[in-house]
Amino acid sequence: MQRTGIANLPLHGGKAPRWLFDRMVKLAGGILDYMVEELGPGDTLARFSDPFWFQCLGCVLGFDWHSSGVTTTTCGAVKEALRDRRDIGLFAAGGKGAASRRTPAEIESHADRIGLAGASGLVQASRMSAKVDNNAVQDGYQIYHHFFMFTASGDWIVVQQGMNGATGYARRYHWLSSNLKTFIEEPHTAICGDRRGITMDLVASASLETRDAMGALSGDKPEKTGRELERLKTLQLPPRHELFLRDLHPASISKVLLKTYERQPEDFEVLLGMPGVGGKTLRALALIAELLHGTSLSWEDPARYSFAHGGKDGYPYPVDRENYDLSIEYLEKAVRAGRASGGEKAEALRRLSRFAQNIS
Repeated sequence: MQRTGIANLPLHGGKAPRWLFDRMVKLAGGILDYMVEELGPGDTLARFSDPFWFQCLGCVLGFDWHSSGVTTTTCGAVKEALRDRRDIGLFAAGGKGAASRRTPAEIESHADRIGLAGASGLVQASRMSAKVDNNAVQDGYQIYHHFFMFTASGDWIVVQQGMNGATGYARRYHWLSSNLKTFIEEPHTAICGDRRGITMDLVASASLETRDAMGALSGDKPEKTGRELERLKTLQLPPRHELFLRDLHPASISKVLLKTYERQPEDFEVLLGMPGVGGKTLRALALIAELLHGTSLSWEDPARYSFAHGGKDGYPYPVDRENYDLSIEYLEKAVRAGRASGGEKAEALRRLSRFAQNIS
């Protein structure tokens, strides 16, 4: 498994108007039809794990080029375009807010309809990817959007987004199931974002010693770990740690540690996946391991940055509805031609290319 990117986007209010969203759904459906015809479901799926490609898709669909809403609206349009389209071979679940919490049920429903065994593994992948980005990578962004897409062969991607209300920015996380080895050891390949800060990255390779120590610490008696945390809060620490220590409350964390003590998790991955173990518990154990036991811990923010038809707020220019509809028409013709002879297919692609150049 590789998590292939993170992109930071400014938070915008509002939503896509119906006239725009309906067109986004049609154009998304045409793009997916064409891509699956050319690449197959697996390679088409993999494109969504690339934050740069995904951003381009959102721009082509016509949403704001620099808005956090490009994530939620693009995923929503793709999900709607895939509804009742078993022939494409891609299946989508999740979304924003309450829709994200329906992801497991939607995954199981799709898997049942197509006879895919191993739905529990897909549900676990959905759950663990959210756990990592919300709790193991502590960058100040709370996950509020979770989009899960998979193929009939069980390959999957996750596109999820977190919000930082204080800075007014969102951060997008991309996952890809190919070459999955572990959720907790360097799942990133290309990580994108233009806003960097202080991040405790427990899935970095530099945090291996701390992860190992945390597994052992979580099996200690809660009162012992609580005493260590009280001592930790009195130490003279570098400024970066103050951000993480001020919200730690030994009494409340000890209640969670009682569960870990009774469960005796074998390693960090089991600890991370335990119900009730959130960011504060992991933060406390990581700081105790690093500062009192001398383990290594990554504090490097993994974010770097990425980014037709215009945007709904008029940037970089207002959506040109006439050209948008022409794009849908040209793409539909190209897809139909792609299923015909090679010569007709090539000519359709040339027409699409010329059209794209004319509106650029």
